[in-house]
Amino acid sequence: MTPHALTVDAGTRELRAADHLLRTLAAGLALPDDVFGCTHLVHGERPRVAVSLTRPGGPLPPGLAERLARRGYAVAPGLPDAAGRAVLYPGAAALTGTLTVAELLARSAIDAVRVLGAAGPAAPGTRLVTRDHVRPQWREGRLELAAVPAAGDTLVPFEVPDPTPCCADH
Repeated sequence: MTPHALTVDAGTRELRAADHLLRTLAAGLALPDDVFGCTHLVHGERPRVAVSLTRPGGPLPPGLAERLARRGYAVAPGLPDAAGRAVLYPGAAALTGTLTVAELLARSAIDAVRVLGAAGPAAPGTRLVTRDHVRPQWREGRLELAAVPAAGDTLVPFEVPDPTPCCADH
């Protein structure tokens, strides 16, 4: 269990709502910039998206769990799983527009950019069009961004900012 982590369950059913919850919590609770806020898919009888708050370098702000509980959230120590999808992380706000892979790695806590279907990591000079929506995932203790090839020899994050809901045309 990660010693400086909390899981927050608001009963959220969609990733977009969980992203919004994390941004709202970060602003409303004045969380430090080095806090990671991740989403986690919870399966079972009541599928939902829980969120976690982690501060690897030190403790979370004192009384955070109590303040979250007073707001009506179910709060538990630790992480629900090791594969969280990061929404809040150091450097996330600087990942806008088009950057090279090297710039993205230097500006943020992301450890690697993995191109889906490719044998190795993305080359440092490859341009990545962020679409202002960069959601890396934890894999084997590293924060990795999954990307796909796009027009003009660029990459884009695999996750799109505004996905079309399933069966939207029905």
